[in-house]
Amino acid sequence: MYLQFYINENGDKVYTTKIIRFSLSNMILTDFKESPLGVATQSAHPARFSPDDKYSRQRVLLKKRFGLLPTQKPPPKY
Repeated sequence: MYLQFYINENGDKVYTTKIIRFSLSNMILTDFKESPLGVATQSAHPARFSPDDKYSRQRVLLKKRFGLLPTQKPPPKY
């Protein structure tokens, strides 16, 4: 079961795991993820990591330039 979310009428994210079943024909039952407002839900899980990361070098250079690397930050206070 996957965590899903949709945006309600107030603009807030509402998380759900519900799957509403709709019958497309008498013989086939298919799962559609839909909010109570009739809007399709979106996956709340991040995209998977790709080992073929073409832009990791540029990302590290930008983090180094703007001081965002974990080694450039002061140690956390516990």
